[in-house]
Amino acid sequence: MTKLTKPRAILFDWDNTLVNTWPLIHSALNMTLRHMDHPEWTYERVTKEIKQSMRDSFPVMFGDKWKDAADHYRKSYRSIHLDQLVPLPDVEAMLEAIARPDVFVGIVSNKQGDTLRMEVEKLGWQRYFDAAVGASDAARDKPHPDPVILALKDSGINPAADVWFVGDTSIDIEAANATGCTPILYGDCTDDWINEGTHPYAAHALDHAALKALITSNS
Repeated sequence: MTKLTKPRAILFDWDNTLVNTWPLIHSALNMTLRHMDHPEWTYERVTKEIKQSMRDSFPVMFGDKWKDAADHYRKSYRSIHLDQLVPLPDVEAMLEAIARPDVFVGIVSNKQGDTLRMEVEKLGWQRYFDAAVGASDAARDKPHPDPVILALKDSGINPAADVWFVGDTSIDIEAANATGCTPILYGDCTDDWINEGTHPYAAHALDHAALKALITSNS
């Protein structure tokens, strides 16, 4: 097992790191694409290309009509998300293994902040997290450092190697590297950037059982 810097804080991505939301994102995006008279996307394309927040990605996708598209996406997503939200396997056992309150635990997501916090509350997971920062909560979204800094603001902890950042995309790893945090890749990732080594990470956990073992062995 890889020996890493003992964490004073652990920050998690949310979508498809702690909860399985790809089916929700796929459905809501296709509702939006139909509304905007755009062709629908396949599930595979969604999982490969959706990484940035709406305020970063939708202007590219929809031009000057992106705010209308973003509003429709939010309404579409919220019409289904609370009824269909599914945690990933073994995630609560992993969260329970973190040595609270000695370790500060937060979420840094590119999901809209109010929607993120609704989902945390729906699952009854408020007890696991000291902070939950989503898109538009900070001046800029991941991969910029701003949301990481905001998540740690009241912790007394500065971004450094003793802050782990766990996520499933290049955006998460880039955000970790940009702030000097320890990047932990989660999940069975096969994207090109992994082979290219463009965003180095310190460890890779394929599932939450492996992530739990990584946390407990470095505590």
